[in-house]
Amino acid sequence: MRGWAFYSRLGGLPRGRAQGKPTAADEAKMAHALALAGAAAAMGEVPVGAVVYETATGRVLGEGFNRREADHDPAAHAELLAVRAAARTIGDWRLNHCTLVVTLEPCVMCAGLVVNSRVGRLVYGARDPKAGACESLYAIASDGRLNHRPEIVPGVRAEACGDLLRAFFRRLRRGEA
Repeated sequence: MRGWAFYSRLGGLPRGRAQGKPTAADEAKMAHALALAGAAAAMGEVPVGAVVYETATGRVLGEGFNRREADHDPAAHAELLAVRAAARTIGDWRLNHCTLVVTLEPCVMCAGLVVNSRVGRLVYGARDPKAGACESLYAIASDGRLNHRPEIVPGVRAEACGDLLRAFFRRLRRGEA
């Protein structure tokens, strides 16, 4: 017996680090990520914004917002763009000394990116019950079987993040976006 059935008999998937508490820097960077998400919405993109900052100093190393429609790129998620920018800024793909702040729980692709880029901390706003891969559907970023597990801080300004997404999709359904 392997896979999901095996782990369900043990009480669930192996988990990594415990969830952390948000810092003042996390709150400030989430406000910035929300502003980036607003810029995405203004372009007709799903409003998700992301910021990578150096955990010890608070210095922003990279930022981004969804650009899938604008770039005709299915991988142009906010997290991917912010992590790439941060890696270019420091000249290294290892971001273990960094925090990624994003307005929406990362998807499978972006959760894998968090693990592979060795992000030290992941802070996110709204949960994503349809595609969330850190808590809602999967627990990729905290899976003890993987070689890296960031500290995860969920729910930072979750209501504001969720409101922005709900308003965008409401406008989209009405044909206003």
